[in-house]
Amino acid sequence: MQAMTRTQNFTRLTMLALLAAGLFLAMFGPQQLRAETGMAKVVYHADFADPHRVSAMLTNINNMVMYYNNEFIDYDVRIVFLSHGIRFVTDDKLTNTPFAEDEALAELRENLRGRLSTLASIHNVKLELCDITRSAVGLEENKLYGSVTVVPSGVVRIAELQNQEGFAYIKVE
Repeated sequence: MQAMTRTQNFTRLTMLALLAAGLFLAMFGPQQLRAETGMAKVVYHADFADPHRVSAMLTNINNMVMYYNNEFIDYDVRIVFLSHGIRFVTDDKLTNTPFAEDEALAELRENLRGRLSTLASIHNVKLELCDITRSAVGLEENKLYGSVTVVPSGVVRIAELQNQEGFAYIKVE
């Protein structure tokens, strides 16, 4: 009877230790990573069609990189575009595709292009596009904005950045 109690106690202590370790990593993991690398790492997930939502995302990113610059914090910020997000990395109207330009995008395209260009060229925000999406609509790579890098799969890229490289994940709602 006592052996079973010791086993139960050991199991409970082990479970509590694992829970505490998980909570510690969840609470302090990103800060520890930044402390080790000296760099803040953030990936934004852009798979939506609404240009106003993209505008809000770009404002968030601009505010973030300005903060990092003002505080002398090194950073690696990326936007991974997939699905409807392809609309924002090309001037092609994507006619006859599920991602075709609408009135709202036509009205905001120049503004969004300029802001993306500024984030990429001045603030070194990396723009990455899912090749599965690009291939599905038959868009040639030379029709993408010059600062866009094609990655084999957008969702796989996001998972790699989070799990293998310690990036924080943000998706603007």
